[in-house]
Amino acid sequence: MYRSLTQESLCHGAEQLAAMDPDLERLYRRLGTPPLWAREPGFTTLVQIILEQQVSLKAARTMFQRLSANLGEMSPQSVMDSGEAGLRSLGLTRQKARYCYGLAERVTNGQLPLEHLGSLSDDEGRAALLALPGLGPWSVDVYYLMALRRPDVWPQGDLALAAALQDVKDLNAPATRTEQQQFAEAWSPWRAVAARMLWAHYLDARGQV
Repeated sequence: MYRSLTQESLCHGAEQLAAMDPDLERLYRRLGTPPLWAREPGFTTLVQIILEQQVSLKAARTMFQRLSANLGEMSPQSVMDSGEAGLRSLGLTRQKARYCYGLAERVTNGQLPLEHLGSLSDDEGRAALLALPGLGPWSVDVYYLMALRRPDVWPQGDLALAAALQDVKDLNAPATRTEQQQFAEAWSPWRAVAARMLWAHYLDARGQV
């Protein structure tokens, strides 16, 4: 099994999913291989994921750009130099300011070895991230799916995926967590590819491509 998705393995996974699920086959025929949507592993991506929690991607991008512009660079040291009050003055909520500062503090003092995270077992790495305030299961799933590019991760509870599944599987309402899990289990070992296919549908159906 592939350790990390590449463009080649993404194409292969999409073909495999299209062969096993008629609904994904229709997506594949209409949209082709989805984007890889890869992110660089590390501190910056984790800050972006924290900012994306419970807001639109557009709002999160705007906030990240404002932070980057005012901090000079997005690094653990620049976040710590700003302090929680400084982060709040740039528009972060009290909670997200605390989360970003706590992340910077743990990276700086070595409690969170981000540079070695990819070499740990998935269970060890996920446990290290989940120990950090502000990083719940969805956030960690997204990091493993996009930054470490694991092929068989499903971001449980993702609202866009719930809506996409409602469309693709002709459900009466957005897919519940249980329904998401049931559908995703059938797509293993390519759940992260299925998520990308469904995200691509979500964006296309709403004119956001």
